Amino acid sequence: MTRSDEVRAEFAGFLRSRRARLRPSDVGLPEGARRRVAGLRREEVAQLAGVGLTWYTWLEQGRPIAASAQVVAAIARALRLSDDERDHLFALADLPVPDREARLCVGATHLDLLEKLLPYPAAVQTARFDIRAYNRAYRYLFDDLDEMPAERRNCAVLLFTDTEWQRSHVDLDHAQRRIAARLRAAYGRHHEEPSWQRFVADLEEESPRFAELWRLGDVGGERNASKHLVHARVGELHLEMSSLWIDDGLGSRVVWFSPRDAETAARLERLAAENPAEALISAVA
Repeated sequence: MTRSDEVRAEFAGFLRSRRARLRPSDVGLPEGARRRVAGLRREEVAQLAGVGLTWYTWLEQGRPIAASAQVVAAIARALRLSDDERDHLFALADLPVPDREARLCVGATHLDLLEKLLPYPAAVQTARFDIRAYNRAYRYLFDDLDEMPAERRNCAVLLFTDTEWQRSHVDLDHAQRRIAARLRAAYGRHHEEPSWQRFVADLEEESPRFAELWRLGDVGGERNASKHLVHARVGELHLEMSSLWIDDGLGSRVVWFSPRDAETAARLERLAAENPAEALISAVA
């Protein structure tokens, strides 16, 4: 048996075991007559997932067929898989593991960390650069982030479309090239997901500069980087940007900016002290 045969067999066995643990009442179906086997029937899972019975049967038999991310996601929902189980199913199907739901990206411990990192600007971001939570210093690092609609709080979107974010970067071209390359690297793990496809298409339409860089196909990693900003109120900021993934699926990370000199450290203190009556932490609901 080859390695691919083994993986297909494990994928099939996992489907069967998850199906066997469910009762019809768990998924809103009537119990009906006595069943000869435990759990749901194959036709019930296929119906719930919106896939053909023959196709689903082949998957449970470990046949050499390829299932798309959309099909695997639908089956995961039908089988009421947890996030960890869904990720495991995607991995067995040799598909990019999708991001966790945004509402799961930020926990109380992450918010506590953002507060403790003050006066350093810090935020929790997704792999797609959606900004899910941030401390007061990060809120005012470019502009008042709280004043922006939640759906616009994305580093890539703002760096290519927002004049305040663009004006703050001393080397805007380098920053745009870097984030486009990092976004493409993440896109490789999520290219079959409709939400990622829409995100890239919308940004290409909104920003000709992004469309130009995206066509180049450059790929960049998550290495730490220096950042030189000019803040409208506190002046020049020489920063070192660092990040740390906070889940196994590379769906969320903490990003923070530390000062590279004493003047920047003092200016970050001033930035974090602005509007002391405001909350120390902001989070997207």
